[in-house]
Amino acid sequence: MKRPLFIGSEIYRGSSYGSWHPLRVPRVSTVIDLSRAMGWLPNEVYVPSPRAKPNALTIWHTPDYLSALHRAEAAQHVSDDVRARHGLGTSNNPVFPEMYRRPATAAGGSLLAGELLRDGGIVYHPAGGTHHAMPDRAGGFCYLNDPVLAILALRRNGATRVAYVDIDAHHPDGVEVAFGDDPDVLMISVHEDGLWPRTGALGATDTLVNLPVPRNLNDDEMALIRDQVILPRVQAFRPDAIVIQCGADGVEEDPQAHLSLSNNAHWAIVRDLMGLAPRLLVLGGGGYNPWSVGRLWTGVWATLNGFDIPDHITSNAEDVLRALRFDGNRRGKNPPEHWFTSLQDAPRYGPVRDEVHTRLMAL
Repeated sequence: MKRPLFIGSEIYRGSSYGSWHPLRVPRVSTVIDLSRAMGWLPNEVYVPSPRAKPNALTIWHTPDYLSALHRAEAAQHVSDDVRARHGLGTSNNPVFPEMYRRPATAAGGSLLAGELLRDGGIVYHPAGGTHHAMPDRAGGFCYLNDPVLAILALRRNGATRVAYVDIDAHHPDGVEVAFGDDPDVLMISVHEDGLWPRTGALGATDTLVNLPVPRNLNDDEMALIRDQVILPRVQAFRPDAIVIQCGADGVEEDPQAHLSLSNNAHWAIVRDLMGLAPRLLVLGGGGYNPWSVGRLWTGVWATLNGFDIPDHITSNAEDVLRALRFDGNRRGKNPPEHWFTSLQDAPRYGPVRDEVHTRLMAL
């Protein structure tokens, strides 16, 4: 079997949405550095991400929007009209130096993943997962919708039935706009109830499952969701490609959501979906605590490769984690020691609440 491939880029190392924005923290660069420090990312499986050209993006995004995004990056300014029409230059989607180049690199990686998976295999693209962008508008920190582009690229390269599983704390509203009524795309979203964008109400059809979950969701509750909803529905759909959006904002330490998962919950879902289709693409997504997202996404890469995750990481990996900063957030003031020395959280077990059982019965 072919070894999993890792799509990455150095553009994420020096790029930030701004000193005040939740995406000021290093994420993809941390995963690359940690994976290399653990000896898990040799050069032969690392694939530099191309930057998508505007013409390639018109399979989902409008030419007018792409032109506005290009102009905004060049001018480092948007007019009131562009802000109102396209959602650029807002607090969520600010003007910053790489505001086209950075998302176009993530989009290029997802388009490339579809090509790399033409004959099957596993691709990991942690910079992907920007699931809120609409055809003509930015939203929710997302300028381009690379999961939509990935699904379209998979179809263009031979996949006929695609299962999209999204475990980000936020509902993938842009992906649902694209494929919510498509009989050849199964979309399953498990997201925090009431969290922005406040879409994805509880309900299910043959190919669309939305499961808003209550605050403080624990590992046992997510395991039940995995076993009763995600796995059986994906198996019944019989996809020839699976895309997992593995947003890390559902873990307890994340500052933007209110769930109580450990990173074990994410790794278990990735592990159990492996092998259910000949093509597997795993994307990143949300995640705004640099230690928790870096540790979780590095563990995803280990899971995809079948590597054992040690109790104590290498000294070089520990150096990567000790060098991180989380200024302006209380969670960054006194990080616990295990954030520096290990990848794996302690499991966060708990009772399966009646509220969770009730929602599962409604699907």
